[in-house]
Amino acid sequence: MIAPEGYTLDAAMIERPGNIDIQLDLFLDYANNVELYPAFQEYFRRSKPPLPPYAARTTRSSFHPAPRAYLRDNPNPTVQFLDTALFALETHVEEIAVAMRQFLTKTTA
Repeated sequence: MIAPEGYTLDAAMIERPGNIDIQLDLFLDYANNVELYPAFQEYFRRSKPPLPPYAARTTRSSFHPAPRAYLRDNPNPTVQFLDTALFALETHVEEIAVAMRQFLTKTTA
């Protein structure tokens, strides 16, 4: 269902000079991100900020637990689970666009 130019373009963008080092820096810094999770969770519980309303499957049979965790800390979002994965915008662009327009209309009004 995904046009070859989609993942070909992604691969080309990753191969840009210097980008591999940037990606590795992000991966190596992920542990610092995890250490901040309790602060993020407290912020979500206290402030209840608007959150974008969609999530994708991570395997053929299950959704990633993160969206459900956001709902535990912030009951405001309406999460729409889509039967897609990495290339969600390529496979479900209409559904995501509608959900994002509704989200932005609601949160910027």
